[in-house]
Amino acid sequence: MFIPEGSRPASGVLDSEGHFTLTCFEEYDGALLGRHRVKVMGVESIDEHSNRWHAPKKYANERTSGIEVEITAPVDNLKIELTWDGGKPFVEHW
Repeated sequence: MFIPEGSRPASGVLDSEGHFTLTCFEEYDGALLGRHRVKVMGVESIDEHSNRWHAPKKYANERTSGIEVEITAPVDNLKIELTWDGGKPFVEHW
């Protein structure tokens, strides 16, 4: 999800190769121009009491992800790099 300050966010879903297309108002129309904080929800629900995290939880919140992107024109090659910093996918139970 790309979240601009004070405006409408854009979201998309990763395909099997890690590509995404954003939607803001209409399907696949992209993100608004400007600066965006980015969050990546790399989580899969296993059952009512557990989730499998495919990306670190810090990326699931735009305030903690550390990812910001400036959109100045349409692009089809934007790359978002995620790192585990020594971690790995895990299952969270509650």
